[in-house]
Amino acid sequence: MSDLPTRDEALRLLHEHTTGAGLRRHAYAVEAAMRAHARRLGEEEDAFGLVGLLHDFDYERWPSLEDHPFRGSEILAERGYPDWFRRAILSHGDHTGVPRETALEKCLFAVDELCGFVTACALVLPSKSIRDLKVESVRKRMKDKAFARSVKREDITSGAEALGMDLDAHIGFVIDALAEV
Repeated sequence: MSDLPTRDEALRLLHEHTTGAGLRRHAYAVEAAMRAHARRLGEEEDAFGLVGLLHDFDYERWPSLEDHPFRGSEILAERGYPDWFRRAILSHGDHTGVPRETALEKCLFAVDELCGFVTACALVLPSKSIRDLKVESVRKRMKDKAFARSVKREDITSGAEALGMDLDAHIGFVIDALAEV
């Protein structure tokens, strides 16, 4: 899993295609959670982190299911990113037809929606701090279909299952990973 561009190069690519602060914050959150999972699994942290950082870099320009993440994969190919990297990004959307087989692919799927949801949960706290967020609060908000309605709760639960993690443990793991950064 080596021969990757540097994080600075990946950040330049992200910033070239993503100007919105919210989507950039999502990329940083997914990167942090992916790095934490790499450490947990004894995997290559930079590989996991860069996949997390770039998984949605094309979304702002091409948000339709016909384009995202396919257009991003084409750009990554042009820039010399390896097949396994592009496959992991393609696998994070069910609509691509790319099954999630590796730990990298399963982790990306498991943290993508959860990072967005955890961030939304933290933003409604009086402190707006992820450090004050509790697993119980996230679970309560998951039951409220009006809260962060675009987040697919079933992706959060099936992502934890794919990792073989208890849902509460996975939520706590992601909260801790985001609190670090």
